[in-house]
Amino acid sequence: MLPELTPEDLHRRLQQGENLQLIDVREPEEFEYCRIEGSRLISLGDIPAHAEELPTDRPVVLICHHGVRSGQALAYLQHRHGFTNLLNLRGGIHAWSVRVDPSVAVY
Repeated sequence: MLPELTPEDLHRRLQQGENLQLIDVREPEEFEYCRIEGSRLISLGDIPAHAEELPTDRPVVLICHHGVRSGQALAYLQHRHGFTNLLNLRGGIHAWSVRVDPSVAVY
């Protein structure tokens, strides 16, 4: 099972000022439509080319629409690059919008 956190857990950790890196693996059009403040876009297909840019000294939260693509990115980064600091946002940005921040558009 992939390490994950709920939207509520992410919100709490952000509110507490935890130094998290948010990586959104959706496509640019999706990212432009809505995103979690402070997220960096690296589309799923671009993850291999940017893996070395990801921090290893703090938690990295991977985000997509519903949690599937971010789970794929997490599995790839764990198995191919040995990352141990990754978390998948369970339910993706959709769950974030519905359960934490209704100002983030749902699609």
